[in-house]
Amino acid sequence: MSQHSIGDLLMIMRSLRDPNNGCPWDREQDFASIAPYTIEESYEVAEAIAEGDMAALKEELGDLLFQVVFHAQMASEKGHFGFADVVDAICFKMLRRHPHVFGDDSVEDAEAQTRAWEEHKRLEREEKARARGEAPSALDGVAHGYPALMRAVKLSKRAARVGFDWPEAAQVLDKIQEETEELAVEMAALRDGAGNREAVEAELGDILFAYTNLARFLDVDPERALRGTNRRFEQRFRRIEAILAAAGEKAEQKSLEELEALWQQAKQELRDDPPAADRQ
Repeated sequence: MSQHSIGDLLMIMRSLRDPNNGCPWDREQDFASIAPYTIEESYEVAEAIAEGDMAALKEELGDLLFQVVFHAQMASEKGHFGFADVVDAICFKMLRRHPHVFGDDSVEDAEAQTRAWEEHKRLEREEKARARGEAPSALDGVAHGYPALMRAVKLSKRAARVGFDWPEAAQVLDKIQEETEELAVEMAALRDGAGNREAVEAELGDILFAYTNLARFLDVDPERALRGTNRRFEQRFRRIEAILAAAGEKAEQKSLEELEALWQQAKQELRDDPPAADRQ
């Protein structure tokens, strides 16, 4: 049975920020200094979900809620808005975007609801742009604060909705090959002293962006795919370290060929892993 309420949490936050008797660290924080913690807590929520750890999920959701309360308290102190306003705003948004639940509209299925949801968001973005005196753009609302991989996916999806897209996945592969060849040219120029690292970085960025488009065509979440590869790499590399430790050896004492053989051994031993990309 719950012993505390949201009111208790709001009181705790006010006490921590109290200018006279609060916590020195909490008092010194502002929106910019707290933002990285908010992002970090979101990732920890995602990790708990991926691990299927409900106890951790409960704790991490609490940490994330505390971040919301922290931001709302700082905004209240500056006279912008309070926690109740945050709740009010999200309630209005959910009511507005679900007229098939809270109104007279109807939708056939989840896919139709997704289309309706995106249309509601598009109209809201256009309204906000006009209120700012700006011309609406298909790319409005794709926040610069997103991780680069996530932002690349969202930007390409928005562009695709208005027809700026390849007809099929095979053409995305051609684009990846084209960008790879351009990267090779810049790498050669850099090696010969005639290029620069900025050009290499730009071409590598183009390749990564093209790969996010391929992921979109394949209906694959690139972030999830890379997380899976990271997990498999870590499992296999740790297995290599364990094999070497059992023999009283270390990785730095081995040649690349020996480490590659151990990598293949680790892959075989961990063959029950979900099949996906090999070592990158």
